[in-house]
Amino acid sequence: MSFEKARDLLALADHAAAQYRGVSLQEIAERFGVSHRTAQRMTAALEQAFPHAVEVFEDEERRKRWKLREQPIARMRLGGDAELEALEYAVARLADLGDDRHAGTLASLRDRLLAALPSTEARRMEAEAEAMLEAFGIAARPGPAVRIDPEVSEALAAALRGPYRLMMSYSGERRLIEPYGVLLGARRYLVARQPDKGPELRHFRIDRIEAPEVTGQYFARDPGFDIDAHAARAFGSYQHEAELGEVIWHFTPEAAERAAEWRFHPDQQTRPLPDGGLEVRFRASGHLEMAWHLYQWGDSVTVMAPEALATLVHPGRREDFDALP
Repeated sequence: MSFEKARDLLALADHAAAQYRGVSLQEIAERFGVSHRTAQRMTAALEQAFPHAVEVFEDEERRKRWKLREQPIARMRLGGDAELEALEYAVARLADLGDDRHAGTLASLRDRLLAALPSTEARRMEAEAEAMLEAFGIAARPGPAVRIDPEVSEALAAALRGPYRLMMSYSGERRLIEPYGVLLGARRYLVARQPDKGPELRHFRIDRIEAPEVTGQYFARDPGFDIDAHAARAFGSYQHEAELGEVIWHFTPEAAERAAEWRFHPDQQTRPLPDGGLEVRFRASGHLEMAWHLYQWGDSVTVMAPEALATLVHPGRREDFDALP
């Protein structure tokens, strides 16, 4: 868009907001000295630039009018340092998890809110928020993180909003799937149906999805599907139907207090043991992710059930860890 057109668009937005009845095509043509067709293009640009603020209606003479409503976001300001710190923390954590799409969206909101502040106040708050992030160890968090291709994130978001069928490459195969949701964990999985493989829900590692294409083909999700209930069938993000069953862990008296601070599963039940230890039980699958987590506890935990998990965990327990998770 040229500078002149951008200036005219801003002038039209200001005019449409100032007129309580909005503006018509004829009024736009007269005010800006343009043709009826150009006035139509200007209103189309106005709707595109301010999709949530433009109201289009007909007056008593059945002429279309455009009114630019004041949006609450334009009046919003950060209420204090704590609010900016929370936003900065959320942006940093999302980026740390490899979720560049949501991190970028939240960063855009932060920037708009900062723009409503006097420049000196905005700079002060940004500096203090950065200092707090460093104090909490967020600014430069070490450790591995799986990055997600922004193209994949955008395609998944569009398909989930539809909901639309998604074409993608996965494990060397081109697949047409119906997306239901995303599971977060050590790895992120897309929950979806692949109609040509049957009606059951499948999990696809998002970092392995390639060349996604939103087809625009609408599909009807199962109204009985609940992402939270589905997620609760696993300890982490990986589900294995054959492993689904009761899980029981016993923590030693020395580790009981620390273990009580953890929520290992949304539906867990705990009870104190006679020796001062702690029992944790829940129903889920995902033995490998359980084993990864339990390794941190060394010999402070014993797997009472299932036997397959005990076989996986117990040989690797160590007694020389100096601290608990």
